[in-house]
Amino acid sequence: MTYQINEDINDSEIRLIDEDGTQLGIMSSPEALKIAIEKELDLVKIAPTSNPPVCKIMDYGKYRFEQAKREKEARRHQQIVEIKEIRMSPSIGSNDFNVKLKSGQKFLKEGDRLKVTVRFRGREMAHTNLGEDLLKKYAEECNEFGTVDKNPKLDGRHMSMFLTPRSVKVSTGDSQHQ
Repeated sequence: MTYQINEDINDSEIRLIDEDGTQLGIMSSPEALKIAIEKELDLVKIAPTSNPPVCKIMDYGKYRFEQAKREKEARRHQQIVEIKEIRMSPSIGSNDFNVKLKSGQKFLKEGDRLKVTVRFRGREMAHTNLGEDLLKKYAEECNEFGTVDKNPKLDGRHMSMFLTPRSVKVSTGDSQHQ
């Protein structure tokens, strides 16, 4: 958001607020600017749509710095959840299944959503129940790390199921500063 500051404010009348929040009343822009300059601060229009517009005397550079700092802090604490996908076929071997299971559990531990897909080829379409059983077994094995978000659903030649992590691990950067 961009603010009009100092000489950019050319309204005939403005409502002025002091740096400590006290209202100084309605006055002309040049008069308010003179007060701000005497205090070695900036005149900032904070509510341009009100009648008359509201301006505040503040240190604009310091205000922008603190605003940027707050935004950076907010970005640091937000968590990005990705959707990871694991693909299998209904005739998967037990060792391959265990490898896919371990990687799926790792994704869930890291806080990512998981899409598990079984792809049917050729005559395997006649045995979609095998794919559904496989997905249910997978969900059962991942039960301690995640819960089923969307049950197995057939979509064309693919049957998919979504898992969400049980508890999202929120890491804060405080441990480094001790």
